[in-house]
Amino acid sequence: MRSILRYMRDSWKAVCAVILLLMVQAYCDLSLPTYMSNIVDVGIQQNGMDDAVMEQIRADSLAQLELFMTEEEIDTVEHAYGEANEVGIRYADTTISEEEQAAVSDALCVPMALAYQMSREDSEAKYSLRDVQGAIEAGRITREQLLDMKDQALEQMGEVSDSTMLQIAVLYMEEEYNAMGVDLGTIRNHYLYTTGGKMLGLTALGLAAAMIIGLIASRVGAGVGRKLRDQVFGRVLKFSSIEMNQFSTASLITRCTNDIQQVQMVCVMILRMMLFAPICAIGGILKVYRTQTGLGWIIVVAVCVIFAVIGTLMRISMPKFKMMQSLVDRLNLISREILTGIMPIRAFSREKREEERFAGANTDLMRTQLFTNRVMNFMMPTMMLTMNAVTVAIVWFGSKGIEAGSLQVGDMMAFISYTMMIVMSFMMMTMISIFLPRAGVAADRIDEILHTEPVINDCPKPVENKTDWKGEIRFDDVTFCYPGADHPALEHISFTAQPGKTTAIIGSTGSGKSTLLNLIPRFFDVTEGQVQLDGVDIRDIRQETLRKQLGYVPQKGILFSGTIASNVKFADSDISDEQMKLAAEIAQATEFIDSKMDRYNSRIAQGGTNVSGGQKQRLSIARAIAAKPKVFLFDDSFSALDYKTDAALRRALHANIREATVIIVAQRISTILHADQIIVLDEGKMVGIGTHEQLLAECETYREIAESQLSESELKGGSVQ
Repeated sequence: MRSILRYMRDSWKAVCAVILLLMVQAYCDLSLPTYMSNIVDVGIQQNGMDDAVMEQIRADSLAQLELFMTEEEIDTVEHAYGEANEVGIRYADTTISEEEQAAVSDALCVPMALAYQMSREDSEAKYSLRDVQGAIEAGRITREQLLDMKDQALEQMGEVSDSTMLQIAVLYMEEEYNAMGVDLGTIRNHYLYTTGGKMLGLTALGLAAAMIIGLIASRVGAGVGRKLRDQVFGRVLKFSSIEMNQFSTASLITRCTNDIQQVQMVCVMILRMMLFAPICAIGGILKVYRTQTGLGWIIVVAVCVIFAVIGTLMRISMPKFKMMQSLVDRLNLISREILTGIMPIRAFSREKREEERFAGANTDLMRTQLFTNRVMNFMMPTMMLTMNAVTVAIVWFGSKGIEAGSLQVGDMMAFISYTMMIVMSFMMMTMISIFLPRAGVAADRIDEILHTEPVINDCPKPVENKTDWKGEIRFDDVTFCYPGADHPALEHISFTAQPGKTTAIIGSTGSGKSTLLNLIPRFFDVTEGQVQLDGVDIRDIRQETLRKQLGYVPQKGILFSGTIASNVKFADSDISDEQMKLAAEIAQATEFIDSKMDRYNSRIAQGGTNVSGGQKQRLSIARAIAAKPKVFLFDDSFSALDYKTDAALRRALHANIREATVIIVAQRISTILHADQIIVLDEGKMVGIGTHEQLLAECETYREIAESQLSESELKGGSVQ
């Protein structure tokens, strides 16, 4: 989780904007149940009258109500209502503040409820309002006695909530409005339309906020994914062969695609759901607390059940989530091996065996996914059961409150809505908890790449002032051992490859020929000794500077999707067409290029699968020649060529790259027969160095190789066609 938040650090402004918008959305969502409650309780049950302040009231009715008020309350009410008009109606002052209006409502509510109760036919009151008023005027009852009677009447009414008291007062207001000829439907419709309009406005505002949040979250998630892909791929490009072998190609592909996609998806979910859920839950809890329904314990029980379910399921599924990523790596590895080696698989009729191997990896992944899905699928029914049980409990206990007069229908409906919001918020957290473990594992795998420092790095103070490189390669007592190997692959190798001369390296399979060549471009670093370019240790030269002096042709020709021209110009896009054609001519590639309809614009498939092995090697050689390096490194790069093409290519190389240093690793004696010096390797040790004739006379290992490849006449004649 910490790693995922760190990835989003650069987008902190967008995250802050999302948080503000989420608050707006939560405010809109949390306000709607209150308005719904008001529509039911006020708009429908109370005909749109949300307090005890009437827009107009008869003067004599107000006088009767003032009988049950204190002097302070009378002053408050008198200040709110103006003088009576000619028909005896007093109108409320519309300019009073909300605080003053609330005070007037409090002053009128209880007197209105008492007046309504006294006016009912089945009322137990001994006196009517007019009797009470007459008694006051005659002096038979004092105001203090009347206020005591008010308290006694309230005691007889029992423990009635403020909302119930207001509803009784509304009944008095309805009778008063009817007596004045006021249309109650107009009041009700005005309230319903006003409240409904506010709900529509809040819904539109919440919708707009949600849309903007989705847009920002998507941009942040896509930005995090793009940045991670750039960072991971940039780091992979710096990896040496040691790091590449440590991670494997299949695992690197999975980490660059599937793992980053997991993180990207969770970043969006964090912004859209994970941040919104606690805001909504806290807001819902505060709203429930303010309703004072006495049903809050139901939410506490529901939340405890949810946390218990989440904790149990996470404990069961977390190890499987970690295992799943490794199984994806294994499946990708097997898929890549099978697809890459499809030809030998068919040649040896191993299709059935490979199908079984793939099916085994596929089944292991399927079983793990099924297990985690089954565990997670258990979560949703549990959550729904909890929600439904909560709803039933609220209705059950809430109906008792409604019957007792301590709760209104609208309040119960609002309480249900807020409870569902709280439970849904925890459900959203639950959904995120399903993805967070996988994303956490993916983030750890991504960090493993980002925190892996390449073994081969540029020197802190590289040689920068040298520009006139000549291309002399010198091995000075070089020893190299692969990481984890028991014995060195090369031991105490010393020789010098001069510019304008060809140095050949030969030996049996596994003798270290390719390893020696790979030390020059620093695909590996020497364990002991030095490899020098023009007298400078190559570790003191920037890798980019060093490799610009080298033209490397690998043992296995590798081409890239594009055209013949783009592959030959791969080293530098500024290579001219004339340079490209000359390189192709030297590499003996002109014949098959000219035979194609589009010539140099002919398409090359990924990996060069639409050209033969020999054509692939010749294009690889042309690519190196076109770069005009100071040193040519040929790692058994002529093995796929026939003898005629091999001989023609060597003559062309000798004629056109006279000043360059040429180092050739070869298996065939005919390829290196005329080299200026030949180095013979055996089990990582240099057992001979000299010309062909010298080695035949002095080096037994070389003589054995030559006798296995050349006829007796060729050995004596010293030339091979």
